[in-house]
Amino acid sequence: MAQLKAYEGSFHGEPAVWLQAGKYEAAMVPGVGGNLLAFRDTESGYRFLREPAGHEMDDFKSNPGVYGIPVLFPPNRYQAGVFPWKGKEYRFPVNEEATGNHLHGFLHTAAWEVEDYGHTKLESFVTVKAAVDEGHDAYRYLPFRFTVRLKYSLSEDGLSQHLFVQNLDEQEMPCLLAFHTAVNAPFAPDSEAKDYRVKLTIGKRWELDNRMLPTGNHQALTEEEKQLQSEGIYPFYASMDNHYTAVPQNGRNRMELTDTKIGKTLVYDVGASYKQWMIWNNGATEGFFCPEPQINLVNAPNVDLPAEEIGLFSLAPGEIWEETARLYVK
Repeated sequence: MAQLKAYEGSFHGEPAVWLQAGKYEAAMVPGVGGNLLAFRDTESGYRFLREPAGHEMDDFKSNPGVYGIPVLFPPNRYQAGVFPWKGKEYRFPVNEEATGNHLHGFLHTAAWEVEDYGHTKLESFVTVKAAVDEGHDAYRYLPFRFTVRLKYSLSEDGLSQHLFVQNLDEQEMPCLLAFHTAVNAPFAPDSEAKDYRVKLTIGKRWELDNRMLPTGNHQALTEEEKQLQSEGIYPFYASMDNHYTAVPQNGRNRMELTDTKIGKTLVYDVGASYKQWMIWNNGATEGFFCPEPQINLVNAPNVDLPAEEIGLFSLAPGEIWEETARLYVK
Protein backbone atom coordinates (compact mmCIF):
# COMPACT_ATOMS: atom_id res chain seq x y z
CA MET A 1 0.00 0.00 0.00
CA ALA A 2 1.33 3.41 -1.00
CA GLN A 3 2.31 5.81 1.76
CA LEU A 4 -0.30 8.60 1.80
CA LYS A 5 0.06 12.09 3.17
CA ALA A 6 -1.50 15.56 2.82
CA TYR A 7 -0.03 18.56 4.62
CA GLU A 8 0.31 22.34 4.58
CA GLY A 9 3.66 23.65 3.44
CA SER A 10 5.02 26.10 0.92
CA PHE A 11 5.99 26.17 -2.74
CA HIS A 12 8.96 28.54 -3.08
CA GLY A 13 7.52 30.62 -0.27
CA GLU A 14 3.88 30.53 -1.43
CA PRO A 15 1.44 28.69 0.89
CA ALA A 16 0.67 25.27 -0.57
CA VAL A 17 -0.99 21.97 0.24
CA TRP A 18 1.24 19.03 -0.64
CA LEU A 19 -0.05 15.56 -1.46
CA GLN A 20 1.95 12.33 -1.40
CA ALA A 21 0.99 8.84 -2.57
CA GLY A 22 3.86 6.40 -2.85
CA LYS A 23 6.17 7.58 -5.64
CA TYR A 24 3.88 10.47 -6.60
CA GLU A 25 3.65 13.95 -5.12
CA ALA A 26 1.65 17.05 -6.05
CA ALA A 27 1.39 20.65 -4.85
CA MET A 28 -1.69 22.89 -4.80
CA VAL A 29 -1.28 26.69 -4.49
CA PRO A 30 -4.72 27.99 -3.47
CA GLY A 31 -3.77 31.66 -3.18
CA VAL A 32 -2.92 32.01 -6.88
CA GLY A 33 -5.86 30.66 -8.83
CA GLY A 34 -6.30 27.31 -7.09
CA ASN A 35 -3.46 26.10 -9.30
CA LEU A 36 -2.19 22.50 -9.10
CA LEU A 37 1.39 23.53 -9.76
CA ALA A 38 3.26 20.24 -9.50
CA PHE A 39 2.69 16.58 -10.31
CA ARG A 40 5.83 14.46 -10.00
CA ASP A 41 7.11 10.90 -9.93
CA THR A 42 9.83 11.23 -7.30
CA GLU A 43 11.31 7.77 -7.93
CA SER A 44 11.99 8.42 -11.61
CA GLY A 45 12.50 12.18 -11.38
CA TYR A 46 9.60 12.92 -13.75
CA ARG A 47 8.02 16.36 -13.53
CA PHE A 48 4.89 16.29 -15.65
CA LEU A 49 3.73 19.90 -15.26
CA ARG A 50 5.63 23.12 -15.89
CA GLU A 51 6.54 24.46 -12.46
CA PRO A 52 7.97 27.89 -11.67
CA ALA A 53 11.46 27.84 -10.21
CA GLY A 54 12.13 29.97 -7.14
CA HIS A 55 13.28 32.93 -9.26
CA GLU A 56 10.16 32.57 -11.46
CA MET A 57 7.57 33.00 -8.72
CA ASP A 58 6.99 36.67 -9.53
CA ASP A 59 6.43 35.71 -13.16
CA PHE A 60 4.03 32.97 -12.07
CA LYS A 61 2.02 35.38 -9.94
CA SER A 62 1.81 37.95 -12.75
CA ASN A 63 1.20 35.36 -15.49
CA PRO A 64 -0.19 32.20 -13.83
CA GLY A 65 -1.73 30.89 -17.05
CA VAL A 66 1.45 29.16 -18.23
CA TYR A 67 2.31 27.06 -15.16
CA GLY A 68 0.60 24.01 -13.67
CA ILE A 69 -3.15 23.59 -14.25
CA PRO A 70 -4.76 27.06 -14.29
CA VAL A 71 -8.57 27.37 -14.23
CA LEU A 72 -9.96 29.66 -16.94
CA PHE A 73 -13.50 30.92 -16.27
CA PRO A 74 -14.67 32.00 -18.78
CA PRO A 75 -11.88 30.75 -21.02
CA ASN A 76 -9.93 32.22 -23.88
CA ARG A 77 -10.87 35.28 -25.95
CA TYR A 78 -13.98 37.48 -26.09
CA GLN A 79 -14.25 40.06 -28.85
CA ALA A 80 -13.51 43.54 -27.44
CA GLY A 81 -14.47 42.11 -24.02
CA VAL A 82 -18.15 41.88 -25.03
CA PHE A 83 -20.08 38.96 -23.54
CA PRO A 84 -23.77 38.83 -24.55
CA TRP A 85 -25.94 36.55 -22.44
CA LYS A 86 -29.74 36.02 -22.34
CA GLY A 87 -30.57 39.47 -23.69
CA LYS A 88 -27.99 41.32 -21.59
CA GLU A 89 -24.49 42.43 -22.48
CA TYR A 90 -21.61 42.13 -20.03
CA ARG A 91 -18.25 43.80 -20.58
CA PHE A 92 -14.92 42.34 -19.56
CA PRO A 93 -11.67 44.34 -19.46
CA VAL A 94 -9.62 44.25 -22.66
CA ASN A 95 -6.40 42.68 -21.37
CA GLU A 96 -4.79 41.52 -24.61
CA GLU A 97 -3.68 44.63 -26.44
CA ALA A 98 -2.47 42.80 -29.56
CA THR A 99 -5.99 41.56 -30.37
CA GLY A 100 -8.17 44.06 -28.51
CA ASN A 101 -9.87 41.17 -26.69
CA HIS A 102 -10.47 39.96 -23.17
CA LEU A 103 -8.42 36.84 -22.40
CA HIS A 104 -8.92 34.03 -19.84
CA GLY A 105 -11.48 35.25 -17.33
CA PHE A 106 -11.17 35.90 -13.61
CA LEU A 107 -10.45 32.76 -11.58
CA HIS A 108 -6.86 31.84 -12.55
CA THR A 109 -5.53 34.92 -10.72
CA ALA A 110 -8.01 34.89 -7.81
CA ALA A 111 -7.39 33.48 -4.34
CA TRP A 112 -9.23 30.21 -3.66
CA GLU A 113 -10.18 28.81 -0.28
CA VAL A 114 -8.94 25.48 1.03
CA GLU A 115 -12.04 23.56 2.13
CA ASP A 116 -10.42 20.28 3.13
CA TYR A 117 -7.36 18.10 2.75
CA GLY A 118 -6.33 14.72 4.09
CA HIS A 119 -6.11 11.11 3.06
CA THR A 120 -8.15 7.94 2.95
CA LYS A 121 -6.89 4.37 2.70
CA LEU A 122 -6.54 4.81 -1.07
CA GLU A 123 -5.58 8.41 -1.80
CA SER A 124 -4.49 11.80 -0.50
CA PHE A 125 -6.59 14.78 -1.52
CA VAL A 126 -7.16 18.53 -1.36
CA THR A 127 -10.38 20.45 -2.10
CA VAL A 128 -10.42 24.17 -2.89
CA LYS A 129 -13.25 26.47 -3.91
CA ALA A 130 -13.96 29.87 -5.42
CA ALA A 131 -17.22 31.31 -4.08
CA VAL A 132 -18.33 34.17 -6.31
CA ASP A 133 -20.87 36.62 -4.90
CA GLU A 134 -21.24 40.39 -4.50
CA GLY A 135 -17.99 40.51 -2.54
CA HIS A 136 -15.84 38.79 -5.18
CA ASP A 137 -13.86 40.72 -7.79
CA ALA A 138 -15.33 38.61 -10.62
CA TYR A 139 -18.90 39.59 -9.71
CA ARG A 140 -18.67 43.04 -11.29
CA TYR A 141 -18.01 41.41 -14.65
CA LEU A 142 -20.14 38.27 -14.25
CA PRO A 143 -22.90 39.28 -11.80
CA PHE A 144 -23.95 35.77 -10.80
CA ARG A 145 -23.58 33.97 -7.48
CA PHE A 146 -21.91 30.59 -7.96
CA THR A 147 -19.35 28.18 -6.54
CA VAL A 148 -16.53 26.43 -8.36
CA ARG A 149 -15.01 23.57 -6.39
CA LEU A 150 -11.90 21.60 -7.37
CA LYS A 151 -10.77 18.37 -5.76
CA TYR A 152 -7.43 16.81 -6.63
CA SER A 153 -6.68 13.27 -5.46
CA LEU A 154 -3.36 11.46 -5.66
CA SER A 155 -3.03 7.67 -5.60
CA GLU A 156 -0.95 4.90 -7.15
CA ASP A 157 -3.14 5.48 -10.25
CA GLY A 158 -1.89 9.03 -10.70
CA LEU A 159 -3.67 12.37 -10.28
CA SER A 160 -7.45 12.75 -10.55
CA GLN A 161 -9.37 15.99 -10.82
CA HIS A 162 -13.03 16.50 -9.88
CA LEU A 163 -14.61 19.78 -10.96
CA PHE A 164 -17.93 21.01 -9.55
CA VAL A 165 -19.82 24.18 -10.55
CA GLN A 166 -23.13 25.21 -8.91
CA ASN A 167 -25.33 28.16 -9.79
CA LEU A 168 -26.48 29.80 -6.53
CA ASP A 169 -28.19 32.67 -8.30
CA GLU A 170 -31.83 33.28 -9.21
CA GLN A 171 -31.04 33.59 -12.92
CA GLU A 172 -29.57 31.28 -15.53
CA MET A 173 -25.80 31.68 -15.76
CA PRO A 174 -23.14 30.78 -18.34
CA CYS A 175 -20.88 27.81 -17.51
CA LEU A 176 -17.82 28.26 -19.72
CA LEU A 177 -14.52 26.83 -18.52
CA ALA A 178 -11.16 25.43 -19.55
CA PHE A 179 -7.84 24.34 -18.10
CA HIS A 180 -4.66 25.91 -19.55
CA THR A 181 -2.68 22.81 -18.57
CA ALA A 182 1.08 23.30 -19.03
CA VAL A 183 2.76 19.94 -19.75
CA ASN A 184 6.51 19.44 -19.78
CA ALA A 185 8.20 17.98 -22.86
CA PRO A 186 10.56 16.52 -21.80
CA PHE A 187 9.14 15.37 -18.46
CA ALA A 188 11.94 12.83 -17.88
CA PRO A 189 15.31 14.23 -16.71
CA ASP A 190 17.49 12.38 -19.22
CA SER A 191 15.28 12.88 -22.29
CA GLU A 192 15.06 15.66 -24.84
CA ALA A 193 12.05 17.29 -26.49
CA LYS A 194 12.86 15.54 -29.78
CA ASP A 195 12.15 12.21 -28.04
CA TYR A 196 8.47 13.17 -27.56
CA ARG A 197 5.33 12.55 -29.59
CA VAL A 198 1.92 14.00 -28.75
CA LYS A 199 -1.48 12.66 -29.77
CA LEU A 200 -4.76 14.53 -29.22
CA THR A 201 -8.41 13.62 -29.85
CA ILE A 202 -9.04 16.54 -32.20
CA GLY A 203 -11.69 16.64 -34.91
CA LYS A 204 -11.98 19.72 -37.12
CA ARG A 205 -9.82 22.83 -36.96
CA TRP A 206 -11.61 26.13 -36.43
CA GLU A 207 -10.57 28.97 -38.72
CA LEU A 208 -9.37 31.98 -36.69
CA ASP A 209 -9.24 35.57 -37.89
CA ASN A 210 -6.43 38.07 -37.30
CA ARG A 211 -7.80 38.72 -33.79
CA MET A 212 -7.58 34.98 -33.00
CA LEU A 213 -11.38 34.68 -33.02
CA PRO A 214 -13.30 31.89 -34.82
CA THR A 215 -14.98 32.81 -38.08
CA GLY A 216 -17.44 29.92 -37.70
CA ASN A 217 -15.75 28.03 -40.54
CA HIS A 218 -13.56 24.94 -40.39
CA GLN A 219 -10.22 24.33 -42.10
CA ALA A 220 -8.85 21.11 -43.53
CA LEU A 221 -6.31 19.41 -41.29
CA THR A 222 -2.72 19.49 -42.49
CA GLU A 223 -0.75 16.25 -42.77
CA GLU A 224 0.97 17.10 -39.47
CA GLU A 225 -2.39 17.68 -37.77
CA LYS A 226 -3.58 14.30 -39.05
CA GLN A 227 -0.52 12.82 -37.31
CA LEU A 228 -1.46 14.74 -34.15
CA GLN A 229 -4.87 13.07 -34.44
CA SER A 230 -3.50 9.56 -35.10
CA GLU A 231 -0.03 8.19 -34.38
CA GLY A 232 1.34 11.36 -32.76
CA ILE A 233 3.85 14.07 -33.71
CA TYR A 234 6.74 16.06 -32.23
CA PRO A 235 5.01 18.73 -30.08
CA PHE A 236 7.10 21.59 -31.48
CA TYR A 237 6.93 20.79 -35.20
CA ALA A 238 5.48 24.28 -35.84
CA SER A 239 4.16 27.22 -33.84
CA MET A 240 0.69 26.30 -32.60
CA ASP A 241 -2.08 28.44 -31.14
CA ASN A 242 -4.80 26.31 -32.71
CA HIS A 243 -8.43 25.60 -31.92
CA TYR A 244 -10.15 22.28 -32.68
CA THR A 245 -13.37 20.44 -32.05
CA ALA A 246 -12.98 17.50 -29.66
CA VAL A 247 -13.89 14.08 -31.06
CA PRO A 248 -13.42 11.22 -28.58
CA GLN A 249 -11.58 8.13 -29.79
CA ASN A 250 -12.52 4.75 -28.35
CA GLY A 251 -14.81 6.54 -25.92
CA ARG A 252 -12.11 8.81 -24.52
CA ASN A 253 -11.25 12.48 -24.92
CA ARG A 254 -7.56 12.79 -24.15
CA MET A 255 -4.00 13.80 -24.85
CA GLU A 256 -1.20 11.23 -24.89
CA LEU A 257 2.43 12.36 -24.65
CA THR A 258 4.94 9.59 -25.29
CA ASP A 259 8.63 9.65 -24.45
CA THR A 260 9.97 7.33 -27.14
CA LYS A 261 13.36 7.06 -25.42
CA ILE A 262 12.02 5.49 -22.22
CA GLY A 263 8.76 4.09 -23.58
CA LYS A 264 6.49 5.95 -21.15
CA THR A 265 3.25 7.77 -22.01
CA LEU A 266 1.62 10.52 -19.96
CA VAL A 267 -2.15 10.33 -20.47
CA TYR A 268 -4.34 13.37 -19.84
CA ASP A 269 -7.85 11.91 -19.97
CA VAL A 270 -10.54 14.60 -19.81
CA GLY A 271 -14.30 14.23 -19.91
CA ALA A 272 -16.56 14.34 -22.95
CA SER A 273 -18.10 17.61 -21.72
CA TYR A 274 -15.08 19.38 -23.16
CA LYS A 275 -16.30 20.02 -26.69
CA GLN A 276 -13.17 21.83 -27.83
CA TRP A 277 -9.39 21.66 -27.59
CA MET A 278 -6.85 24.45 -27.76
CA ILE A 279 -3.21 23.58 -28.27
CA TRP A 280 -0.54 26.20 -27.69
CA ASN A 281 3.20 25.57 -27.73
CA ASN A 282 4.71 28.97 -26.94
CA GLY A 283 5.83 29.65 -30.51
CA ALA A 284 7.28 26.12 -30.93
CA THR A 285 9.69 26.70 -28.02
CA GLU A 286 10.84 23.37 -26.61
CA GLY A 287 10.19 22.73 -22.92
CA PHE A 288 6.42 22.80 -22.45
CA PHE A 289 3.15 23.11 -24.33
CA CYS A 290 -0.50 23.49 -23.34
CA PRO A 291 -3.17 20.98 -24.41
CA GLU A 292 -6.26 22.84 -23.18
CA PRO A 293 -9.58 21.01 -22.72
CA GLN A 294 -12.28 23.62 -23.16
CA ILE A 295 -16.05 23.47 -22.72
CA ASN A 296 -16.80 26.16 -25.26
CA LEU A 297 -15.69 27.56 -28.57
CA VAL A 298 -13.55 30.69 -28.25
CA ASN A 299 -15.82 33.78 -28.20
CA ALA A 300 -18.85 31.45 -28.13
CA PRO A 301 -21.50 33.99 -26.95
CA ASN A 302 -20.68 36.11 -30.02
CA VAL A 303 -20.84 33.22 -32.53
CA ASP A 304 -24.08 32.42 -34.36
CA LEU A 305 -23.93 28.63 -34.23
CA PRO A 306 -26.03 26.09 -32.25
CA ALA A 307 -25.25 26.27 -28.52
CA GLU A 308 -24.69 22.51 -28.22
CA GLU A 309 -22.21 22.51 -31.10
CA ILE A 310 -20.07 25.27 -29.60
CA GLY A 311 -20.39 24.21 -25.94
CA LEU A 312 -22.34 27.29 -24.87
CA PHE A 313 -23.45 25.67 -21.61
CA SER A 314 -25.79 27.24 -19.08
CA LEU A 315 -26.81 26.44 -15.51
CA ALA A 316 -30.32 27.06 -14.23
CA PRO A 317 -30.73 28.32 -10.63
CA GLY A 318 -29.51 25.62 -8.25
CA GLU A 319 -28.16 23.46 -11.06
CA ILE A 320 -24.81 21.64 -10.81
CA TRP A 321 -22.34 20.74 -13.56
CA GLU A 322 -19.39 18.50 -12.86
CA GLU A 323 -16.66 16.66 -14.72
CA THR A 324 -13.59 14.59 -14.01
CA ALA A 325 -10.14 14.24 -15.53
CA ARG A 326 -7.05 12.18 -14.83
CA LEU A 327 -3.30 12.36 -15.43
CA TYR A 328 -1.52 9.01 -15.33
CA VAL A 329 1.38 7.14 -16.84
CA LYS A 330 1.21 4.00 -18.94
